[in-house]
Amino acid sequence: MKIIVINGPNLNLLGQRETSIYGTLTYSLLCDKIIEESKNLNLSTEIFQYNSEGDIVSKIHDCIGNFDFIIGNFGAYTHTSIAIRDAILAVNIPFIEVHISNIFKREDFRHNSFFSDIAVGCISGFGVNSYLLALRAAREYFK
Repeated sequence: MKIIVINGPNLNLLGQRETSIYGTLTYSLLCDKIIEESKNLNLSTEIFQYNSEGDIVSKIHDCIGNFDFIIGNFGAYTHTSIAIRDAILAVNIPFIEVHISNIFKREDFRHNSFFSDIAVGCISGFGVNSYLLALRAAREYFK
């Protein structure tokens, strides 16, 4: 099974920004953990990060015929992007929404997601382990 992990804006600054919320693990180390867990689960996984909404939409379009499952942490676009939502619907690939922080323990505007209702599931609040849980859930989805 081929999985793509798509990360949105500011995730490249993990380990530097708001460490009380996102922790001190760097983005590079997060990617290493995802790849390691993927290997343990016998999954083929590619990881991308974009700060631009248009780049995220284009990458989702590129998933057609190339990936079986999408794991997405679209950062702040979670609460604003109908374009990303429409892209996910257009490609018709199963999708899990991931967040490092528990978005429901944060500001009210973060409680709204344009993706939760179209996702297979949502995982938030487990730090970087949210991604590892999503990988396991994606694998189980096809069993």
